[in-house]
Amino acid sequence: MSPQAEMARKTRRSFLVGGLAAAAGYAGYRWIGDSEPSMGTPGPLRSTLEVNEKLARVYYGSGRRMAPEFPVSDARMPKVNGVVGIDDDNFDFAGWKLMVDGKSSLTMADIRSLPRVDSVTEIKCIEGWSEVCHWTGARLSDFAAKFGPGVNAKYVSIVTPNQDYFVGLDMESAMHPQTLLCYEMNGAPLTGAHGAPLRLTIPVKYGIKNIKRIGSIQFTDKRPEDYWANEGYDWYAGL
Repeated sequence: MSPQAEMARKTRRSFLVGGLAAAAGYAGYRWIGDSEPSMGTPGPLRSTLEVNEKLARVYYGSGRRMAPEFPVSDARMPKVNGVVGIDDDNFDFAGWKLMVDGKSSLTMADIRSLPRVDSVTEIKCIEGWSEVCHWTGARLSDFAAKFGPGVNAKYVSIVTPNQDYFVGLDMESAMHPQTLLCYEMNGAPLTGAHGAPLRLTIPVKYGIKNIKRIGSIQFTDKRPEDYWANEGYDWYAGL
């Protein structure tokens, strides 16, 4: 076979293989796109997210695995990212109260009565950036033991005072020893832009779960709604 004929044969074969690959890719795309949505996400992709959730629960469940801790000297001020739920210029910081299970109303003095914990961990954004921060506050597990039902629930729902932003947490992640209700960041009181007077830091989750300006906490057996999960993102959002 001449060199020209051999080249033509290989070209035809490459074209055929490429065509089949493109057809398979398009078929897969149509299959995903035409599948029944689940929680705002195509079914096959939702199944993948659920597998990732199961793996993350095994890895971090019950505090067996800890997120990396860093020296305080590594801490930096993260950029302000996201204002949903905290975009109220007339918010009454002095009159802030925390509602628990729709009935108990707590003050910052109640939060500060819990054991004070310092933690230097990394907050990671789904946009790709990350920053090490020094957080100070109380463990959510200590809060649950004193003001909630302990661990006798499956989920935790946390909502801003204006109810515009809300996150749902599985109990294993909520009770993780590095999950804090924070009132200080990098050695100073929280600013309004970073979630004052009280925010969540949960280093085993992406930043979308680190809700700012907490207004209410509810312990529940029903999987709660989550702001970004309603937009098609992963409900679990674990690292």
